Amino acid sequence: MGWLVRRMGVADVVTLLNGAVGFGAGVVAFHDPGLAARLVLLAAILDAIDGIVARRFGNTEAGPLLDSITDVVSFGVTPALLVVAVGEGGYGPPGTAPLALTAGILATGALFVLLSVVRTAMYTTYVDPDDDRPGVQNTLAATIVAAAYLADVLPPWALLVLTAILAVTMVAPLPYPKLRAGDAMVLGLVQVAAVAVPTAFSALFPRIILVAATAYAIGAPWFYWGKNGGTTVSRVD
Repeated sequence: MGWLVRRMGVADVVTLLNGAVGFGAGVVAFHDPGLAARLVLLAAILDAIDGIVARRFGNTEAGPLLDSITDVVSFGVTPALLVVAVGEGGYGPPGTAPLALTAGILATGALFVLLSVVRTAMYTTYVDPDDDRPGVQNTLAATIVAAAYLADVLPPWALLVLTAILAVTMVAPLPYPKLRAGDAMVLGLVQVAAVAVPTAFSALFPRIILVAATAYAIGAPWFYWGKNGGTTVSRVD
């Protein structure tokens, strides 16, 4: 264990905590989707924090790889489990949905997971750290899914459609600029509020996140003011 501890940094601990939170969200998704959605937003906050910590205390050689792996867990697998749970629950008790509907729900979740994996692998291999990332960030896609559920503005079928669209946009050939630190800070504070009090003021905080994150996903390649001048809030994304 000594060789492992010597190679780990403070940021790596935060990254692993992100993965643990994502795992927890996946475990509770079928019993308490609201809690799972809040944990996805918490994981996104931790994903931003590990980048801040890495810049403050230094990165490790394994840090970016650890970050990529945990991102697939927290922002690929877990949101997919959330939408499958919501899709199944929107029909009735588990196991009562028609086979074709269940297959469609599972296919949507699988598509989200697989394209999240593809995006992570491709940009980790082929995109330089200072380049804009092609496709919607999986962290952003997961944030939109979680916020949409907590905002309570979409029926289950619409959440599934949104998830499928986000899955495809993760591999779309559009350059996404890095989020400016100031903008990330503001969004992060709103996410903290959404995690702590998701239903306050008629679900105001999740709705703010949903609007802001969706606006960035749609317009950032063309209109975001941070383009060519933003600073990443994560170690690799």
